[in-house]
Amino acid sequence: MAIIKKFRIKSFKQLDTVIEFENVSLAYGKRLILDNVNFKINKNSIHGMLGPNGAGKSTIFNLITGLIKPKSGKIKIFGEDVTQLPVYFRTKKFQIAYCPQYGGYFSDLTLLENLKAISEIIIEKKNYRMEKINYLISKFEFDNLRDVKAKFLSGGQKKRLVIALALLNTPKILLLDEVYAALDVLTIKMLQETIVNLQQEYNITTCICDHQARDLLATCDVAMILNNGKIIAQETPSNLVKNISAKNAYFGDNFKFN
Repeated sequence: MAIIKKFRIKSFKQLDTVIEFENVSLAYGKRLILDNVNFKINKNSIHGMLGPNGAGKSTIFNLITGLIKPKSGKIKIFGEDVTQLPVYFRTKKFQIAYCPQYGGYFSDLTLLENLKAISEIIIEKKNYRMEKINYLISKFEFDNLRDVKAKFLSGGQKKRLVIALALLNTPKILLLDEVYAALDVLTIKMLQETIVNLQQEYNITTCICDHQARDLLATCDVAMILNNGKIIAQETPSNLVKNISAKNAYFGDNFKFN
């Protein structure tokens, strides 16, 4: 963990805002999911979201991509109000990639066939498709898994495949939903290193939501705690774990980061 933290992104931090929520509220019937939420995600940063089940973490991802629209407030991407823009328009224009907690790949296709299938949709230049695929196979060390069906891959290999599929389009924004869920310690460390390395190589703005607090905090620049539809606290990882509101709402008194 310490190695990942030490490496973390300092030279890539910028103050330019990529994603901004202004007074965003959302309700399902009488149930209020987000209550007048305000936050910013800066360019080339890794932003973490923590909170109990139902706090609104996945809802924020759905709002960013446009799968759902807020009851009130504005969502801005690269300074442009996208609140009313449809999914296909904003994902293509702003190069947004979303890696869901479950799925995100074709189970009965091999790893290589998955990469080929998605590349045919998002890469227009035919001669560039295999070049990008071969690059990703090499980068993620998939050489011995090329012909293995996705459903037979391990949990960590599936997560890496979904990230590789997202990278086919060279995204500017990468959303990772529960990326560390149900994985062993070594696989989590490998994924952490992958996410941080993407920072250096692609300068991607990444947003991660997860329940694995220590694993998430080890990779992000800034993290926020969501609870009861509100942002309880937003700080750097080292400051967040000391924040009284964050302790009371999420971490408790015995949580230790380092």
